[in-house]
Amino acid sequence: MPGFGFTPDNGDEDESKGNNPFGFENFGEIFKQFSGMGLNLPALMASLSGQASPASLSKEMIRDISRKYLSAHGEVPVTVEDLTQIQEAINIADLWINEATTFPALPLTDSIALSRRDWIDSTLNGWQELTKPLVDSMSAALSSMLDQGLDGQGEDNGISIPGFGPMSISKSSINAIMATFMSSLISTQLGQSIGALSTTVTGANDVALPLSKDIKAQLLPQNVRAWGSGLEIQEAEIRIYLALREIAAARLFKQSPWLSGYIGEVISAYGSGIRIDINAITQSAQDAMDSGAIDPSNPESMASALSGGLFTPETSASQSAALEKLETLLALIEGWIDAVVVKAATDRLPSLIKLRETQVRRRATNSPTQQLFATLLGLEVSPRLTREAISFWEKLEKIDSISARDKIWEEAFLLPTASQLLDPEGFSKSRKIPDDLSGLI
Repeated sequence: MPGFGFTPDNGDEDESKGNNPFGFENFGEIFKQFSGMGLNLPALMASLSGQASPASLSKEMIRDISRKYLSAHGEVPVTVEDLTQIQEAINIADLWINEATTFPALPLTDSIALSRRDWIDSTLNGWQELTKPLVDSMSAALSSMLDQGLDGQGEDNGISIPGFGPMSISKSSINAIMATFMSSLISTQLGQSIGALSTTVTGANDVALPLSKDIKAQLLPQNVRAWGSGLEIQEAEIRIYLALREIAAARLFKQSPWLSGYIGEVISAYGSGIRIDINAITQSAQDAMDSGAIDPSNPESMASALSGGLFTPETSASQSAALEKLETLLALIEGWIDAVVVKAATDRLPSLIKLRETQVRRRATNSPTQQLFATLLGLEVSPRLTREAISFWEKLEKIDSISARDKIWEEAFLLPTASQLLDPEGFSKSRKIPDDLSGLI
C-alpha cells in the first residue's frame, strides 16, 4: 500500500509489518508523496538535522497561498473616491452607534479603507495566533501516534530512510518531521481559507473575531460594492449599514480584550482531545487515492480532501463541549452586533429590514467564521443559535438596560450558555442580588 505511513528498515519484512501499524514499505516514498500534498520539504529537511522548530505555522506560506488565491479572483486598488465615501459612512455610523452601546468610541484613523491584499496582510498575525493551539494539539497527537508505532525502536537506534540517501533518524526526528507536515497542511488550509475570505469580508472585523491587537474600524470598498450588488438600495445606505456593523464589532473587541485568549483556550480544549486513528486514516486515504479524490501529483487535492473531512478525528465528549462553547460565543458576538446596529439605525435607514435580511441570509449560507471553523474544526455555526442570540440581546436590553446588556462582556464567565439564550428574563434574574438576603442565612 503506497503512502501515508512507514516501515522501519530492520531487514525483516514480516517482522516489520508486525511492529508497524501503518503497513507501508518505503519511508522515503512517503515524504516524496507528502511533498506533493503541501509538505514544506525544506523545513522537513531542516527538522531532520535539528535546525528548525517544526511545530509552527509558516506565515510566509499562509501569505503566499492567500495571495495566490486572491490573484486568481482579482482585486482593485482603493481610490481617493473610495476613501471619501468610506470616511463619510464611518463618521455617520460612529455617531449613531454612540446611542446604542455604552462602549466608548475608538479613534478614527486615516486608514479606514482596505484593499483585499491589505486585509490579508493586516490579519495574518491574528490568524496565526488563533490557530496555534490547534497546530500544537495536532502535533502532540501525531507524536503520541508515532511513539506507539515506533514502540521498541530505541531513541539512539536510527531508522534508515530508503530514497533519502545514507542517513538514519531517531524517533524524535520523526516526530519533528510529522509535526512539520501537520503545520504545513494547516498552513495550506488556512492560506486558502484566508484567500477566500478576502474576497467576501466587508470590514476588518467582519469575521466577528478579534484578529488584531490594534483594533480599528475599516471597510473594504471592493467587497462592500459586491455585497450590495443587485439589492437596488442606494450605495450610501449600504455603506452606512456595513460601517455600523464594523464599528459595533470594533468597540466590542476593544472593550473585551479577554476574547482572544478565551477563544484560544476553547480551541486548546478542543485540541487536547484529539486522537488520531492511523488505521482509519490510512484506509480513508487509500480509498481516496484509489477513487482519484487524492492525486499525489496534485497538491490541491490534499487540501480538498482535508476540507472535506477526510482526516477529521472522532469527536469526544470534551471536544463537543468545547465546540458548543465556541459556537455559542460566535453566535453571541454576531447577535450582539446585530442588536446594536438595529438599535442605532431603526429610525434612520429606510432599507434596514432588507439590509438585515440580506446579512442574516448570507451569514447562514456563507459565514466567514463558519467557513474557517468548518474547515479547521468541523464546526458548523447554527443559524438558529445566532437568531436566538439576537433575540436574547434585544430582550435583555428591554428587561434591564443597554448598560446592563453590555456589562455581560466584562468577563467570559458572565456570558450566557446556549440553553440560557432562550430565557433572557431568567438569566437577568440570576445575575441580580436580592435586596433581602435573610432567606440565604
